[in-house]
Amino acid sequence: MTVTTGRPDRGERPDGGEGPGGEEPPAVAAGIAELLLRHTAEALPKGTPQGTFRIDWAGPVDAELPDERAVQAACGLQHVHGRATGGPVPLAVDYASVVAGVLAALGATAVGVGRARGLRLREARTSVAQGALLAISQYLAAATAREGAEVEPSIQELGDSGGSLGLATLVTSGGHRIEIETLDPEAWREFWVRLAVPPALSGRGWLPFQQRFATAVCPLPDALRQAARSHALAELREAAYDTGVSLLVVSSDPLSTVNPAPWRLTPGPGRSGQGQGAGTGPEPWGFGPSAARPPGEPLLPLAGLRVVESTRRVQGPLAGHVLAMLGAEVVRIEPPGGDPMRWLPPLAGDCSARFLALNAGKRVVEADLTTARGRAAARELACDADVFLHNWAPGKAARHGLDAADLLPARPALVHAWASGFGDTFGDRPTPVGTDYLAQVHTGLAAAVRPAGEPPAPSLATLTDVLGGLVGAHAVVTALARRAATGRGSGVESSLVSAGALIPRPARRVEWTALDRPLPTADGHLSLGPRARRNPEAVRRVLASGGDPRSRTTEDWRERLAGAGLTAIPVLTDLAGLVRDPAFKAAVAPPDSAAPYARPHSPWTFA
Repeated sequence: MTVTTGRPDRGERPDGGEGPGGEEPPAVAAGIAELLLRHTAEALPKGTPQGTFRIDWAGPVDAELPDERAVQAACGLQHVHGRATGGPVPLAVDYASVVAGVLAALGATAVGVGRARGLRLREARTSVAQGALLAISQYLAAATAREGAEVEPSIQELGDSGGSLGLATLVTSGGHRIEIETLDPEAWREFWVRLAVPPALSGRGWLPFQQRFATAVCPLPDALRQAARSHALAELREAAYDTGVSLLVVSSDPLSTVNPAPWRLTPGPGRSGQGQGAGTGPEPWGFGPSAARPPGEPLLPLAGLRVVESTRRVQGPLAGHVLAMLGAEVVRIEPPGGDPMRWLPPLAGDCSARFLALNAGKRVVEADLTTARGRAAARELACDADVFLHNWAPGKAARHGLDAADLLPARPALVHAWASGFGDTFGDRPTPVGTDYLAQVHTGLAAAVRPAGEPPAPSLATLTDVLGGLVGAHAVVTALARRAATGRGSGVESSLVSAGALIPRPARRVEWTALDRPLPTADGHLSLGPRARRNPEAVRRVLASGGDPRSRTTEDWRERLAGAGLTAIPVLTDLAGLVRDPAFKAAVAPPDSAAPYARPHSPWTFA
């Protein structure tokens, strides 16, 4: 059984707006949690207990946040999403609500695992605001790193030297909008050589192209955009195919082209009641010394369990990160010398703030998986773990001898988790590079996140990476719940596209009015609340009484609107401001000696 605060808001629109019950509890979040928990129940033996969940809008954030739009404004999502287009703008989907729904299902399933282990837990509580804060945690860390905090460039700065503030989306001579992807600088160089762009010029675009995952902006040299515009789609496709670059056409259709299950679970070998099975490792349901906590601090549902991960970028590390937040010990396999992402600026101490936002607290073991010795070390770690997690490219686990079929016979209680980009959605066809922005294109999100009248393009906020990491973690915890009931491990698979397909969106792109966009003021922006957006004439009267909106401060306009019974939320455009805002004191931890960057507190409380 699951629980939400209050009754569902059946009037809420899929674009993050509302119907008559706009200030009611977050129905979209509750619906996503219910969907995932039904999927979990199908994977568990009948009668397996699950926990309940509770979701509200603000959680520990001491602010009036009546709907999705308000949460996006107050918690920084509008700011991060709008970086590439010059100013804060809402996502036209209920993204924060979906993240919160996955968190609720993940927490409730973890409660079931904790109960199987003897903990007196009933309920996991979270909020849409906590989901939004978790989604921007990398950007928050970069903005607050004590050493060299990231300063976002202005439009004018990015416009110098041939660069332009914008998205990575390119336009062909025929007007097709395309998204390209490669993680290989040689493939990038050769692709542009095919378009008659000199290597020195294309090289200037490589760094901003790769760093768009971290910065949410992609200031490509204008010459690259012009080169794409001078070629037909067929020519660009041929150049991409010949050089190993992935290319997808950005459709204006918001509906997902795929409808996969959120994740897939395949039971491992063994007999019911087998328990730990072959291999060595910690007792699955006992709380040993590794599960110790300071006096007065309760045990978390996964305390004492060990996760071994070999992951990179965002999706896989975030899955391990939230499993650690649930109490698991996480051991991270990195190549000799460490993950190169450790030195991505800005640094917090001697490590990348963005990297630490997803990997702080994980124990690191270095192993070269291209060698037999390194693969043997990884196998030994996996056989002493409860979970082995990776987000490698398709087929790589089998080539390394570290697939579920390789590990489960020796460790029948193991949960083997693969968080992929596209899973098997392309069948026998060549699969594109499994990264966030191509997943947004393939699932229709590139159209759904922007209103009608704007060209479709992926958000440069890592939407599916974050959501994919959470969905992958939920698959892991479901497999642990199943292990509690059967004694058997499992293989679980999730993907960026399965996560992206969870986000509700209408059949046609939403129509916005001027009131749907942040109102510019003398010192910032205001996001109008649900009652104000439903009453445009009342808003116009207030604005007419005060003159040019840019002539008055955000607070002045907020008070004037409040005097007319209309709410408005200041739009956060300085992520470092979260640390200074007393409303976020219980939701965000400031930089300190142990962690020289700001980070959200755990998105759950358990009761």
